[in-house]
Amino acid sequence: MAQKQLSSRTILVITIVIAIVLMVVIWPLSMIGKGSSGVASDSDAVFARILPVAKLELERAPAAAAEGQPRDGATVYNSICMACHATGVAGAPKAGDKAAWAPRIATGTDALVASVTNGKGAMPPKGGGADLTADEIRGAVEHLVGLAK
Repeated sequence: MAQKQLSSRTILVITIVIAIVLMVVIWPLSMIGKGSSGVASDSDAVFARILPVAKLELERAPAAAAEGQPRDGATVYNSICMACHATGVAGAPKAGDKAAWAPRIATGTDALVASVTNGKGAMPPKGGGADLTADEIRGAVEHLVGLAK
């Protein structure tokens, strides 16, 4: 029984050929999911793709008080509060919805003013109108309560 023995040179060539084949097959697969930075991360790639759509910044121009005069409740509502309370965004009770406002009105005007001043739920402090005075907040609250009665 005669067996052919492989020379060390043949084994070396076979090893190099296998290594090259593996590199040709595995290298492209390892590049899947890598962005231009070379960092492989599916969540980063998804974030980069949706960023232009998902990044939305709303900027409100504050309703300027006429010559330093305080704004009335309707003016504050129309310039700041209406953005959420007209449509019910983020759970905000809609203006004029008696059923939604009844339990809030029952807590009293002072409690409602405190909620607006400090913020509540998704509503930021002062409803997002950082320049609002206490009297303007009270006027806006009274205006919204009036719409619900």
